[in-house]
Amino acid sequence: MITLKSARIIRKDLRTRMPFRYGIVTLTELPHVFIRVRAEIDGQLVEGVAADHLPPKWFTKDPERDPLEEIKDMLQVIEQAMDFATEIEADSVFAWWWRLFKQQDAWGCQHHIETLLTHFGTSLLERALIDAFCRSRAQPFHQLLHDNAFGVDWSLCQAELAGTDWQKLLPQRPLAAATLRHTVGMVDVLTENQLTEATRLKDGLPQSLEACITHYGLKDFKLKLSGDADADLDRLRAIAAVIQRQAPDDYGFSLDANEQFNQPAELRSFGERVYADSALANFFEHILFIEQPLSRKVALQVEQSDVRNCWPQAVPILIDESDGGWDDLPRALALGYSGVSHKNCKGVFKGLRNLCLVQQHKVAQPGDRHWMTSAEDLCNIGPVALLQDLAVQAAFGNTSIERNGHHYFAGLSMFDKNISQALLLLHKDIYQADPSNNCRLYAKDGCIHLNSINQAPFGVKFVPDLIN
Repeated sequence: MITLKSARIIRKDLRTRMPFRYGIVTLTELPHVFIRVRAEIDGQLVEGVAADHLPPKWFTKDPERDPLEEIKDMLQVIEQAMDFATEIEADSVFAWWWRLFKQQDAWGCQHHIETLLTHFGTSLLERALIDAFCRSRAQPFHQLLHDNAFGVDWSLCQAELAGTDWQKLLPQRPLAAATLRHTVGMVDVLTENQLTEATRLKDGLPQSLEACITHYGLKDFKLKLSGDADADLDRLRAIAAVIQRQAPDDYGFSLDANEQFNQPAELRSFGERVYADSALANFFEHILFIEQPLSRKVALQVEQSDVRNCWPQAVPILIDESDGGWDDLPRALALGYSGVSHKNCKGVFKGLRNLCLVQQHKVAQPGDRHWMTSAEDLCNIGPVALLQDLAVQAAFGNTSIERNGHHYFAGLSMFDKNISQALLLLHKDIYQADPSNNCRLYAKDGCIHLNSINQAPFGVKFVPDLIN
């Protein structure tokens, strides 16, 4: 039997090392929260931990709202999920999560809260319990998932998967390494000669796109769009010039529009201009997929023909911000989308369901479209959120993973040094020391190695007591 005895929030206010422009906001500071829980699992008391940023203008995109009010909203949904979670008793992790999901969902609907935001709270408590359960079993997440130790029972929530050998839809073993897909924010410096003495950072980390390619050996990229076609084309030409000059010939990139297009025809028109542009046509032969191009207000209202034809060439179109409610991905797949992004802030078991549905479509309709899930980020950083997300991505087999927290934050210098010391000892394939003996992400030849993460209970080897 599983019960949650207590849960508490620990907040740390952070500043970025440089501005990160995505969608309608430029991020320079935000809170980072840890959730620490104490669970009773089959009579054993065990600690668990989860963490995430509280990023304004992502869960909801109202340009008129004060970001501080949005942060209050995020804390509210977390606190409500904590209240529900400590009242639930269940015989499996999965059954416990599903009860929490339903209660949180009903509460969010009653208070007219955006579904994506509502279940941010669900996901944090879910992750903390998964962490506690993995620690209680002293086994890694991927192994417990394959053994169905979490008690996954799709008959509770997804009829299409009930009674199936769903574990066979997962990779047989977790990824040992993954390609780092580097985010190019809308105000990121592209070349070294664009930096001045006043704007150049002195923290020992690469700053320009040019320097990042050399430093990390990058070959995969994620490019942000603003929705201003002329400005985006100018920006893409400049980025293309750097990547084609600096990166290996087998580079690839995704486009993230962050809901900037209001109609499929607008995206189609933009794509036609891309392929008519001599500086971009060859570059766009390397496109991997397009993520959430349409505003969530219209993304799941369009006709199937609109989705399938909203780009001039056959490129997978995925949902991200539109993946808020339980029924959103099935609806998106029926409309012609190729799949969905995964990030832990949207939920681990929901992400598992999403992956299984996409894989089912891939098996049943292999030639229909390029079915896929992608691995995206929320400016994720360690010592907990990044590692837990990587553990899930490794188990799901997502080989190209967007990571950007290491680029916009100066390693883990904002946390106590005992955390860096633990990570440098226990996760030396993921982290390396900086000149101040804090730790920062280690990537080589464009890859992140995941062995220590796959050996840990839920990505994180150190004990939760270090988070206080």
